[in-house]
Amino acid sequence: MAYQALYRVWRSQRFEDVVGQRAITQTLKNAIIQNKTSHAYLFTGPRGTGKTSAAKIFAKAINCPNSQDGEPCNECEMCLSITEGRQEDVIEIDAASNNGVEEIRFIRDRANYAPTQATYKVYIIDEVHMLSTGAFNALLKTLEEPKEQVIFILATTEPHKIPLTIISRTQRFDFKRIGISDIANHLAHILKEIQLPYEEAALQVIARAAEGGMRDALSILDQAISYSEGTITLENAMQVTGSLTNEMMDSYLQHCFQGEPEAALENLAEILAEGKEARRFLEDMLLHCRDLLMYQQAPKLLAEKVGYLTETFKELAEKIPADLLYEWIRLLNETQNEVRFTNNANIYLEVATVKLATQGPKQKLAVVSNNQGTESIPARTNDSQELQALKQEVQQLQQAIQQLQSGQPQQNQAAPVKAEKQNTGYVGPRVPKEQVFQVLQEATKDHLQQVRQVWMDLLQTLSVTQRAMLKATEPLASGPNRLLIAFDYGIVCQKVMNDAPLILALQNNLSKMIPDYAPTILCIAKDAWPEVRQAYVAFAKQQPQEIAELENEELTEETQTVNVVTEAQKIFGDLVTVVDD
Repeated sequence: MAYQALYRVWRSQRFEDVVGQRAITQTLKNAIIQNKTSHAYLFTGPRGTGKTSAAKIFAKAINCPNSQDGEPCNECEMCLSITEGRQEDVIEIDAASNNGVEEIRFIRDRANYAPTQATYKVYIIDEVHMLSTGAFNALLKTLEEPKEQVIFILATTEPHKIPLTIISRTQRFDFKRIGISDIANHLAHILKEIQLPYEEAALQVIARAAEGGMRDALSILDQAISYSEGTITLENAMQVTGSLTNEMMDSYLQHCFQGEPEAALENLAEILAEGKEARRFLEDMLLHCRDLLMYQQAPKLLAEKVGYLTETFKELAEKIPADLLYEWIRLLNETQNEVRFTNNANIYLEVATVKLATQGPKQKLAVVSNNQGTESIPARTNDSQELQALKQEVQQLQQAIQQLQSGQPQQNQAAPVKAEKQNTGYVGPRVPKEQVFQVLQEATKDHLQQVRQVWMDLLQTLSVTQRAMLKATEPLASGPNRLLIAFDYGIVCQKVMNDAPLILALQNNLSKMIPDYAPTILCIAKDAWPEVRQAYVAFAKQQPQEIAELENEELTEETQTVNVVTEAQKIFGDLVTVVDD
């Protein structure tokens, strides 16, 4: 007979053989023993966790005439025919290649007939999430009103793609990822059965690389057997999985901790030159940093779980602070996300290496300075003047509260606290008075009216975020070259003044609504406007000629208004009502 892969030869044939799914297998066995089986089941979970194997075992157990304690005998003709896939009453369908409505209708029609040989007719639909919407609708009626001797078992790795109407009509079992220790023990059992020597560390590496899937673990073990020369060693497992040895990871992290980016980069180049994959490198480094943290908190637990620890690993666990390990894990995780969307992963690995190596010395410097009772460099550089002022204010308020609680008078302290609050609080952006004066000097009523007429339409042309920032605004003055806008909130005013794309959008859209008009935008807070206006009045009094011209202009406007009213009264008589706006 031709060679068969290990995952086919060692496929589970009894519920007890299913690794890592004790709760599910026990529930199914009890249902068979108590004759309380459902008409439809949904098996979900990652690949290689035993979904299809459990479905076939269930089909054998429920039809086996010699079943004991819910387990099939695997010796009768019924069990053998189901195992070999020649039993007509147990139909296994791949929904990935049979996902149309016609295939499901054919199944539905056949389900109306009683089983010919078995007690129950069992339909196992693998990767059921691949069915089309029409196929799900065709299956829905059968699941809702099934025949007495028909059982559907749906298996999928992506249950979120299955309609809720299907899920609600099934008993759902979620298969979990298989633990590393369970996978390693099962691999050891297989190797003992086939009488092949191995190293415990090699099985741990294979179990980690499988990522919770027993089928993947058996496939990797198959490769390791072919690669090895009689004994499966740690080196064989490392080469087959592309994983890093502990010595590689210890050396790399040691250079990073000592602040030696050049040595760390050389170490990384050697690792990549051996053909290690970037994704595998990051996963192994994340696990290694996790192991360092675990060893710091629970060394015995990690020793039992991993089984082997180097002396360099133990030294690193004693030297590297936990906070630095947290930062390394964060950087490695970010790099892992970035590598997924690039074709040149080596660049991200080199950048991450430099970051890891430069984190070490800074961390140690901060720890030393804190132990000496002095303020650390990052803390000293990050504290701004505003933060210091707020700290002083909080201290003064705390002192005032303590005085009130102790019953001491604090009238003398009230005034300084209030004055300090006024000096340290936020007073809005700096008002450019000279520029405001220029706007007011050249401002005209016509320009202002034109801007106010199109202002609401102008806001609608902006994005949602930009429109929200300009919602509480009002044009104050407008001239041929400048526009002054008032803001209800000073902090928003400051943000808009620093937002160059928003200012450019305002100018461009204004030029479209008002031909040949793209003024310089100037922002001011409404709270600061009265003070600026008074300053401008004082400034204007020093220029009597300009004031006289302004008064003449206002007088001319008033004369024009009187003439208009007189003419209206002549035409309409008493119907005219004069209202001062």
